[in-house]
Amino acid sequence: MGRSCLLTRSDVFALIADGGKIVIKDDAVLRLDGWLEKHPGGRLAILHMVGRDATDELNIAKPDPMGEEEEGVKEQKKHRAQVLLRSVLTNPNGLMPGPMKPSDRMHADEQSKGLVYSSPHNITLTIHVCTSSHSADTLKGMNRFRIGTLTGEWSNFVPPIQGGIFSLREHDNDPKAKVPDKIFNAESEKPVKGGALEVAAPPWTEKAFPPILLSSEKILSPDEYFAQAVQDDINASVQAYPSLDAATQGSIAVKYQELHERVKREGLYDCDYSRYGIEMLRYGALFAGFVYFLRAGWYGTSATFLGLFWQQIMFSAHDAGHRGITHNFVIDTLIGIFIGDFCCGLSIGWWKSSHNVHHLVTNQPEHDPDIQNIPLFATSPEFLKSLTSSYYNGFVFVYDAIADFTLRFQSYTYYPIMAAARFNLYFLSWAHLLKPGTPNMGRALWTRPTEILAIFGYFFWFGYLVNTLCIPTWQDRVLFILVSHFATMPLHIQITLSHWGMPTCVLPGECFAQHQLRTTMDVDCPAWLDFVHGGLQFQAVHHLFPRMPRHNLRKTQPLVREFCKETGIKYSILGFKDGNVKVLSRLEEITKQAVLMAKCQAHMAATGESGLH
Repeated sequence: MGRSCLLTRSDVFALIADGGKIVIKDDAVLRLDGWLEKHPGGRLAILHMVGRDATDELNIAKPDPMGEEEEGVKEQKKHRAQVLLRSVLTNPNGLMPGPMKPSDRMHADEQSKGLVYSSPHNITLTIHVCTSSHSADTLKGMNRFRIGTLTGEWSNFVPPIQGGIFSLREHDNDPKAKVPDKIFNAESEKPVKGGALEVAAPPWTEKAFPPILLSSEKILSPDEYFAQAVQDDINASVQAYPSLDAATQGSIAVKYQELHERVKREGLYDCDYSRYGIEMLRYGALFAGFVYFLRAGWYGTSATFLGLFWQQIMFSAHDAGHRGITHNFVIDTLIGIFIGDFCCGLSIGWWKSSHNVHHLVTNQPEHDPDIQNIPLFATSPEFLKSLTSSYYNGFVFVYDAIADFTLRFQSYTYYPIMAAARFNLYFLSWAHLLKPGTPNMGRALWTRPTEILAIFGYFFWFGYLVNTLCIPTWQDRVLFILVSHFATMPLHIQITLSHWGMPTCVLPGECFAQHQLRTTMDVDCPAWLDFVHGGLQFQAVHHLFPRMPRHNLRKTQPLVREFCKETGIKYSILGFKDGNVKVLSRLEEITKQAVLMAKCQAHMAATGESGLH
């Protein structure tokens, strides 16, 4: 592939089919195969960009660029070519690490042809069709369909999402809208008869209809109920946010890029180091309180001060992990290792590998490790069936009897588990560092051994110097460990608060900025309380600009509000109390769905019928 050649859609899909890690950036096609193992945030951060336009992710979000950004650009330019159309790739999640099968290649080619059209009129396209059992034979062997009304007029429909059941309905507020009541064989133009038909429609439509069944009645199986629950989430997002047509999403992307340029002009990427001077005074006061009460024999009070010290200082580890302090890879990595590994006993390398993926595929059940918590928690109906994780290398989160039992109480166990969550972070840190083949942060070979040494240092000062030498009895040692770890509970609530109550569905064609704002919520608080939240109250702003110093997030919030008003994207913000209510309500909602599915399965086992009408 030459540097100046012009590539067509077919050329790009052929490169991906051959196993190339192909990404679109600006007006160029990038082959990132050679960059894959050099990326300090892990290879998955790159793989999630494969097969799609990642201009905003690479130019603005930059979850973690190369250690020296100039070298990252050199790596990109080695395999750079112009692309005919920026919208050439439609894979919403990337993750095409190996060659596609011939059937996948054909599907990709068919998708690319669909992008040529700009209006839903007179289009023949391949769609997924869900039918009742008695009409399945009618559709067998038919690959192409056309949808329309009795009068031959076209209407607007919910876009195709992930396969499965799709719903259509006349819009309540538009009596002139036509409901599709026929499905045609596109080759013979003959209507398909029989059954309740639910069809997907073009991704560029401008309006979506609330879901109902086109037939007067349908008995749903557990699988169909699960698919409908997922589709309901999709429909809610489609209704609440701007259209997914290419023109609308392209306009939002352009405005996002303009906002980024404004942020740079106003110096909001510049770090005010005096603010970290104030932070260090707070950290020092908390650590001094821990030492003072430890020497005084007030072990519970001392442990509380230590837990609050951990909670506060980890905000700076988060900043360093995003290179938001000095913007220098080596310096910020060392700061992150000192705070995360040595002071807190948690691997900054594990955090970066997980957190970078979270920023790219926020709240996507198959891909975002931050919401993959089965059997303890489920924030999406997609977890009510066994789900394969791309982050954990194909590990299957099985929805079994244990998960079915624990999820019934998840809104009650939320706070107790958040209190003990720090112990799980130890496990994840060591699992990352000791796993064979775990990469270093890109080409920085010193990071992994430095982390291991720093964590040993943590267990030396916390485990030996404090718990063994300074605390005389085992009862007080247990008390000290539990209280210090439980005191970090607010941090774990803050981490989950901005995402667990938000949508978890994938909307193909959705631009990066809208996806981040749709899946992320800010927390409203007065400026004098900012130190309590450590920047996590501005998660929506942070997800748009991950490398921005957190002390500038409040200044940027009005700009994001203005951007949302201009684009029509809903800006979600709640107070801390209402945010907690939203998360608990979401957990209760999923619990109700799980209970209903369990009753359905029990009814089917007894009668052979689903019992859902």
